[in-house]
Amino acid sequence: MTDTVTTTAAPTADAAPAADEAAADRALKAKHRAMWASGDYATLASDLIWSLGPRLVDATGIRPGERVLDVAAGSGNVAIPAALRGATVVASDLTPELFDVGRRLATEAGAELEWREADAEALPFGDGVFDAVLSCVGVMFAPHHRPAADELVRVARPGGRIGLLSWTPEGFIGRMFAAMKPFNAPPPAGVQPPPLWGDEQHVRELLDGRVTDLAMERGTLVVDRFRTGEELRDYFKAHYGPTIAVYARIADDASRVRALDDALAALGREAGLDGSGRPIEWEYLLVTARR
Repeated sequence: MTDTVTTTAAPTADAAPAADEAAADRALKAKHRAMWASGDYATLASDLIWSLGPRLVDATGIRPGERVLDVAAGSGNVAIPAALRGATVVASDLTPELFDVGRRLATEAGAELEWREADAEALPFGDGVFDAVLSCVGVMFAPHHRPAADELVRVARPGGRIGLLSWTPEGFIGRMFAAMKPFNAPPPAGVQPPPLWGDEQHVRELLDGRVTDLAMERGTLVVDRFRTGEELRDYFKAHYGPTIAVYARIADDASRVRALDDALAALGREAGLDGSGRPIEWEYLLVTARR
């Protein structure tokens, strides 16, 4: 009888770094999920940006019977209007904690759709299975822009549409992120600022050679909810995950908290919140293309 000897191949030189990178990515995504689950993003979306969803649905011409994916859907401000057009819709997001409100809003609106937990950088869908792939101020917050763009293109069918709406670096939300940056931790290597998705050249580079009929248009969202910079600041401190995360990081340093308080209130005043009640405008970039 011959003895059978089982051997285990030695790990390759790349195995340990690859495992470390995978673990770091899981930790980063867990941090992002916790950030967006904090506060009350669903209320913010309903209060401030719900109208952007129908804007994107109109721009991409969603029709009955089409299969539509909403990437980083949040509580459904794109997915629900698309479903009401008669499309078969999947709302995907890294943060499924937002789905409970989304399901309620969909039920109230009479919309039927599927809710699916998913990482925008590794979507759990086959190649070319959607007629339209949309994202409204959503995929821009995926930390690695190239993999996220790759996935948007991959899951759209040949000839299918891609529609994106993102805050611009120069607009109010882009300036808010710039104001918070000195108080935030340095991003991990390879992580890019979300408002870059609102820069035309950056989007061209992400989609270059893989789409046709690329069109980009800047627009503005009129916001009339706030009277003063302080009121806007306090709303974001209570509702918006990225703002909540920055304040949590500096909570033990009263002088830095005051400095950030002052910076965000000043940003609101610079935008026109002078107590008069007149609205302000938040700039976005609307992108449409075909795979």
